[in-house]
Amino acid sequence: MKQYNILFLCTHNSARSVLGEALASMHPSGLFVGYSAGSTPGTAVNPIAKDIAVAELGYDESKLRSKSWDEYGLPNAPKMDFIVTVCDNAAGEQCPFWPGNPATAHWGFPDPSQVQGSDLDKRRAFNEVKNGLQKRLDILASMPLDKLDSMSLKEVHTKS
Repeated sequence: MKQYNILFLCTHNSARSVLGEALASMHPSGLFVGYSAGSTPGTAVNPIAKDIAVAELGYDESKLRSKSWDEYGLPNAPKMDFIVTVCDNAAGEQCPFWPGNPATAHWGFPDPSQVQGSDLDKRRAFNEVKNGLQKRLDILASMPLDKLDSMSLKEVHTKS
């Protein structure tokens, strides 16, 4: 079975994109290999995102780090099939050239790391992003991936 590389982009690569990476890689279909990066990566993965990725999803903790999207433009980088921005800032930025002409889309979610309040409020915000991304990956997995273009990938965000 062919696996599809999917890169999730966000400005700081510390929360939403990291969840996308873990969810794609751990998707029950086995169709995806998830990656994540940011235009101006932070210094660390958000602790709540890390907890969800590792404790809840079983993702390998050693793979979790904030990294620049420049890594995926290098000659030895994995070829991406899909590129998905998950924050409005990254969607509006000039992205690097992605070899291979991957399908691209914006699946925007509010930044859960900006939520104020109790730990429960913060965790709820992260879970909303996790659930939203999971739903979109489930829809994506049910589509004819070898024929998917950018328009089709964008439509995944509007389906519920």
